[in-house]
Amino acid sequence: MDEAIRLKHRVEQFLFLEARLLDANAWDEWLRLFTPTGMYWVPRMRGQQDARTQVSLFHEDALLRSVRARRLANHRNWSQQPPTHGARTIGNVSVTDPGPGTIVVRSSFQMLEWRADNPRAFGGSYTHTLREDPAAAGSFRIEMKRVDLVNCDAIHENLQVFL
Repeated sequence: MDEAIRLKHRVEQFLFLEARLLDANAWDEWLRLFTPTGMYWVPRMRGQQDARTQVSLFHEDALLRSVRARRLANHRNWSQQPPTHGARTIGNVSVTDPGPGTIVVRSSFQMLEWRADNPRAFGGSYTHTLREDPAAAGSFRIEMKRVDLVNCDAIHENLQVFL
């Protein structure tokens, strides 16, 4: 099998694993997919280039992701009673910039969120910057996950879960 095809397959399997962890609300396992300096970013505007000078829906380092994950997992969190459930579909995966130890991956996603008999749908694109994981041969860690929502400029009521 060609090296590019093998790489794309490995990347797809990693993205599918990430989606399964998020769908299962397996927050601790999902947090471990990130590098120590990894960022999670959901821009507020189309084409937004800088999270520091413009408002974002989320711009989270390891500490902020951990705080939110703990809040989501806490059974006393009234805003998650009943807990949110989700299902993600990922497709149109393309490895756009393979470099030494770093890979940029673009993909499309759809997510159905279900909480307290209220469904919501989200869609858009992911851009993952992945690094080879030295601790697990053939696997990756997330240096940056950017989520560009189709409706990023809409009013999002009580957006709590990771997309």
